[in-house]
Amino acid sequence: MKKFLVLLIIAFNCLLIQGQTGSKPEIKEGKIILSGMLSYDSKISFEQTQKIDLPGNIGDQKKSVWLGAGLSAIVPGAGQLYSEHYIEASVFAAVEAAAITVGILWTQKGNNQTAVFQNYANQHWSVEFYAKWTLQHATSINADVKPADYKVFDSNGNLNWSELNRLESALGSYYSHHLPYYGEQQYYELIGKYQQFAVGWDQFWGGGAITPDKLNLQFYYVEASALPQQFLDYAAMRGEANDFYKVAATAVSVIVINHILSAIDAAWAVSRYNKNLEIHTSMEKYSDGVKTVFYPQLNLQYRF
Repeated sequence: MKKFLVLLIIAFNCLLIQGQTGSKPEIKEGKIILSGMLSYDSKISFEQTQKIDLPGNIGDQKKSVWLGAGLSAIVPGAGQLYSEHYIEASVFAAVEAAAITVGILWTQKGNNQTAVFQNYANQHWSVEFYAKWTLQHATSINADVKPADYKVFDSNGNLNWSELNRLESALGSYYSHHLPYYGEQQYYELIGKYQQFAVGWDQFWGGGAITPDKLNLQFYYVEASALPQQFLDYAAMRGEANDFYKVAATAVSVIVINHILSAIDAAWAVSRYNKNLEIHTSMEKYSDGVKTVFYPQLNLQYRF
């Protein structure tokens, strides 16, 4: 009897083990129910490993077109650096540096030359010569003008500038311009530009002091052939200064254009950068049947 019971228990256990080994893991309500057998459990755990794509954050990794353009509008080349286009950045920066250098140097040359011709005028052109000659020949220029009606010089011999300008207006014709006040930019421009001011150069008076006989010169319109050499030399000095300023002005124009072109190019460069940029984000899911673990994944590619 005891032997029979032992055999019965052994047979029942064998049937139980056979049922367990023949069963497979099951998935109920998203959960894995393991069989207890390593081969089956490993297989189903592997099958339950998933990859989940995460859309929506690709744009966050790209660069701003507006920011790139704004940076280059302020500092040419900065937007290209932002978009990682280093050769273009160096080109715009080099143009900017060269234009600024030329602008500064040629402006200084213009200033130096301006000082040269202004000093020359101060030494050789006299408003007193000009005013006295104009008074002396006023009636010859315009018969309706009476020099006594204009107090160009006061009792102390000091020049009244407003009266001189009033006389110039009354004379008209040959006197097409008013003499600007001493020291103004137009003052230095006009005395070497219009022939009515040629009589103010000391070479016209023989280089000496004004004497009565020199004030009695017969009036004539100063033709180009009769202009004092000082007038011509002075005009050439002014022309040289203007040439320097023109170069400086061109450099300023280049700077402005460089800022505009750099901003446009930077916007395009950022756009190209964004098109060449591929970003893929995902979440890797791994389950071993007991617990589930998520691994975030980021894949960044840039096509050159």
